[in-house]
Amino acid sequence: MNHQRIAFVIEDLYGGGAQKSLLYTADQLRQRGHAVKVFTLRDRVEHRLPEGLEIENLAVVTPFTKATSTVLTEKWQARKIKKALDAWKPEVVISCSCDKITRHLDLPNLYFWIKSDVSAKFSDPAQREKAFAKVRRFYTGRKVIAVSQGVKENLEKVVGLKAETIIPIYNPYEREPFEAMAAEPLILPDGVEEGRYFLSVAALEPRKRQDRLLRAYRRAVDEHGLSFPLLIMGKGKAENEAKVASLVKELKLEDRVHLLGYHHNPYPYIRAATAMVLTSEAEGLPRVLIEALLLHTPVISVDCPSGPKEILTQELEDFLLEPDDESGLAAALARMEANPVTIEPRHYQQFLRENVLPHFEALNL
Repeated sequence: MNHQRIAFVIEDLYGGGAQKSLLYTADQLRQRGHAVKVFTLRDRVEHRLPEGLEIENLAVVTPFTKATSTVLTEKWQARKIKKALDAWKPEVVISCSCDKITRHLDLPNLYFWIKSDVSAKFSDPAQREKAFAKVRRFYTGRKVIAVSQGVKENLEKVVGLKAETIIPIYNPYEREPFEAMAAEPLILPDGVEEGRYFLSVAALEPRKRQDRLLRAYRRAVDEHGLSFPLLIMGKGKAENEAKVASLVKELKLEDRVHLLGYHHNPYPYIRAATAMVLTSEAEGLPRVLIEALLLHTPVISVDCPSGPKEILTQELEDFLLEPDDESGLAAALARMEANPVTIEPRHYQQFLRENVLPHFEALNL
């Protein structure tokens, strides 16, 4: 294998799945023998930093640059980034979550890593077109990595992006860390039994569509005799949490639905669930479904843009529903309760690190 120098550029390492997957990808490439360096634009770190992974803070995002954000400021920041990259001489540069600045870099080996599906984020036509125009302005003629085939297709067909190239590469995963976290103690609400409940793990916000989930669950109880409870794990703004709690009461589900709030480690709950359920309006490539499969927990999902249909393959295709098909979702819950799918490695092998990392390694070939 030809070892390379690979640089990642990201605004910070605070919160978020994008930061988590970047750190994991960078460290796995380092472990495979590549020289890897992560350049951050400000010193804001929440995630655990892998031992041995080189991180350099360029300190080009400050309260002053935030307050005076203009194209001139962005170009000044980009020059600082280029100076650091020129000094380190990477063969591949991957930008993530800071493209407003890095779009000003003119490097032949620069890739923009897009992890969400902008085509499904806005219902208002004016906001939608404004977002599309921004994507075209940033990435026309550039090299792009899309987190899923669905994101690639929507960038091309819906957004109308004419990039130099768009390469779909999944986030890489390994089972062992999730199995270790899932082995921690599991504390369930009174009356809820291990292996006999459905689980939703998502932020409490309109885009995650807990309303769709709760109505479908109510139908599953009424029309199919569903008996397993539903656990909803996640937090959100106070008004969003209140809306979900209010709908639980409105649907008379207080004795069946448990709102667990946020848990730092959701994996014991995921492993012990009958199935993970996702009802979002839009995703890029939903981590929670892949992580459930890695723990051999079945999944049920709506076919929202743009990742679920790439995850629910083989037998799981029967549990992929049209987004507004609440009747179908109710029936899927009942089918899963009666006859849960047995998850095997063939259901998630395309996401394992040994199958994903070679695609990153091939970027400069």
